[in-house]
Amino acid sequence: MKQRIITAIIAALLFIPFVVYGNLPFTLLVYVMAAIGLYEVLKMRGIALLSVPGIITLLLLFVVLMPKQWSLELQEATSFSQMEYMFIAAILLLIYTVFVKNSFTFDDVGFLVISALYVGIGFHYFITARVEGLAFVVYALVIVWTTDSGAYFVGRKLGKRKLWPEISPNKTVEGFLGGIVVAVIAALIFQAIVKLDYSYVTIILVSIVASIFGQLGDLVESAIKRHYDVKDSGKILPGHGGILDRFDSILFVLPLLYFLHFIG
Repeated sequence: MKQRIITAIIAALLFIPFVVYGNLPFTLLVYVMAAIGLYEVLKMRGIALLSVPGIITLLLLFVVLMPKQWSLELQEATSFSQMEYMFIAAILLLIYTVFVKNSFTFDDVGFLVISALYVGIGFHYFITARVEGLAFVVYALVIVWTTDSGAYFVGRKLGKRKLWPEISPNKTVEGFLGGIVVAVIAALIFQAIVKLDYSYVTIILVSIVASIFGQLGDLVESAIKRHYDVKDSGKILPGHGGILDRFDSILFVLPLLYFLHFIG
């Protein structure tokens, strides 16, 4: 626990200034974090990031991450859209299977494309949310962090019924519900202080859904790790694991908020 707290404090001191400042430094930081996240996923399957398919996938990730303005400028400069570049990357991966005589397979291509989308879409909306304003990013982080804390402490104190033992043996139904309740309370306090342009009823409803999606994001990453028989996605954050271990929930919450028109 001591190591987790120390790491959390150091990470916050490094991360928060970028979030507050925003602009290009924040965007570049998100690109770095996403690249590390992709490296963690590929490592689970034994695919090197610094390989032909790894580099193509990294470039695909960078295209997915592009802020809207960058995407428009790229299309204006090259006449190719963001989607077309993604298609080119997929085609190159498929062609690579032929050159290596199927030692790199169609299944591997599918894994790499899904990995780039899994990591890239969530972090893309991290950038989008920050463009919309600092308050939206902070709101999302409040939901994720308080859900995580609420689920952990309520689960430890009251947890009896296993939520999904085949995926994450330590999570409980009581912790799942406790995380939602704590997140809603935190969101209402946040709204009272910041006053987002939404009613309290909307804040409550969105916070409930976001908290649920955040916990599903956590379970998705747990399922991936269990499938590949790894404990943590990485070791970059001592006591916490890897980038995906810390951002698995936010990868689901931020796209959800965008699709609900809560941001953007």
